[in-house]
Amino acid sequence: MRLVGLAIAAAVLGFAAPAAATDLVRGRTDLPELVLGNDEGNDFAVSQKDIELESGKSYRLSITAKGEKEYKFFAPEFFRNTWINQIVINHLEIHMQGPPHHLEFDDTGTIHLEFVMVRPGEYPWYIQGMESRGMTGRFIVK
Repeated sequence: MRLVGLAIAAAVLGFAAPAAATDLVRGRTDLPELVLGNDEGNDFAVSQKDIELESGKSYRLSITAKGEKEYKFFAPEFFRNTWINQIVINHLEIHMQGPPHHLEFDDTGTIHLEFVMVRPGEYPWYIQGMESRGMTGRFIVK
């Protein structure tokens, strides 16, 4: 009888552990906001160039456009090496089964990315057509 009880307990624990382990967005860390442009009229300002992360951890990154330009945020290697839980714009959620091509800001506003880094490495990001104006950076994943 005791062996049956132990077998049932082991089975329950065995099923519970993977379920808890698969919730990758628990304990998400909010990263400092990445701001493109600023309130002083510098459309090419970037609040931070390098963003440091750890593989296997869950993050939320807010990217905000404050300038008067159209910003096309590209980070192809980053997007391919990230599991994206959702993209949120004005409390509307986008869920995908693959990476986005790029994020585009036609006006001021914020896009929130909720994700888990899958692979360590350095992944560049850039604003298409504005790289020579300093609108580039890196995701550094340890």
